[in-house]
Amino acid sequence: MARYRYRAMDPQGTIVRGSLEAVNPLDLEMRLRRISLDLITFRAESARRLRKVVRARADLINFCFHLEQLLRAGVPLVDALRDLRDTGGERGLRDLTANLIEGIEGGARLSDAMEQQGGAFDAVFVNLVRAGEESGELPEVLLQLSENLRWQDEMMATTRKLLLYPAISGVAVGAMILFLFVYLVPRLAEVLRSLSTELPAQTLMLLAVSRFLADWWPLLLVLPPLLLLPAIWLVRREPGLRLRWDRLLLRIPRLGGVYLKIILARFSTYFALLYGAGIPILDCIRICERIVGNAAVRLALEQAGRAIGDGQGLTAAFRSAGLFPPLVLRMMSVGETTGGLDRALGNVAYFYNRDVREAVESLQQLLQPMILLVLGGVLAGVLVPIFGPIYDTVSHVRF
Repeated sequence: MARYRYRAMDPQGTIVRGSLEAVNPLDLEMRLRRISLDLITFRAESARRLRKVVRARADLINFCFHLEQLLRAGVPLVDALRDLRDTGGERGLRDLTANLIEGIEGGARLSDAMEQQGGAFDAVFVNLVRAGEESGELPEVLLQLSENLRWQDEMMATTRKLLLYPAISGVAVGAMILFLFVYLVPRLAEVLRSLSTELPAQTLMLLAVSRFLADWWPLLLVLPPLLLLPAIWLVRREPGLRLRWDRLLLRIPRLGGVYLKIILARFSTYFALLYGAGIPILDCIRICERIVGNAAVRLALEQAGRAIGDGQGLTAAFRSAGLFPPLVLRMMSVGETTGGLDRALGNVAYFYNRDVREAVESLQQLLQPMILLVLGGVLAGVLVPIFGPIYDTVSHVRF
């Protein structure tokens, strides 16, 4: 089916814009009539573009918050979605709710209609909504999803904070090195040539590096992306390379530990949500495999899931996977014993979130003096070989 962007009118005369999938324009008009809309104009649209719009986390947070509030107030589901469609603000959210209304009017449940939206809602989202529908606690599930999406925003902000400072500092150091070797050193080299003195080996080496960079710096700027992009494509395409790369990321000193804590906090949060909603443990593990974002952790979850399927206990299965730290195993053991696994894993997520924030702050405090040392080393490595011969020459001049 194709996707069409449309302008339509509701029974009150309000213009509604959105998009729907339909076999042809006639089918589009009939689908709109089923949700009390009269088609005015339409045009074909790429489904991929819609998916990019509605997957924005801010749209999903607004969707969960408003739908949860309306359902708690006793508004029927379809009427609540219509209200969201008419007052959604962002075009992606309006399109999303229009598609959901069309699916529910066609006889689907909310979770089934979400599953048909081409990836706008991930597997965790859909399964939690389905569990909320079956238990009759859909508003509570939507509240949990809204809080979880806000938590994801905080984690993304923490991750960006961790990576942004080194990235900016690295660019600044690289720009300074390029300036020194391409602009400053060649001009100082003219002074050295006029001294009529024998230059030391380190000065000659510095001048050779400067000439090389001055001649080839455009190629050196272009070459890293040309090598990096095919490497990224290859790692994503080959599962074996992806597994080795993800294991390597987890072993990076300091940064690898923070990265693992971020992954485990995400896993614990989602697992607690899914298990608390009544989803079986094996299904929780299979769903979490898709969202951890690291092939090594995903393989460990697959191994734990197979062990549980073979009759092994939860804690023993995760211990045999060999990747999960003692805190996770200890909390799992407590939750398995007391029957409060969701609360125990919620505590794991809390501890790791706190540890990640503290680790980011300590890394930033450590990076600042390290970058200053690197800058000082670069300046000393450039200026000493240049000014050393100048100083020697001037010191032998007799006035």
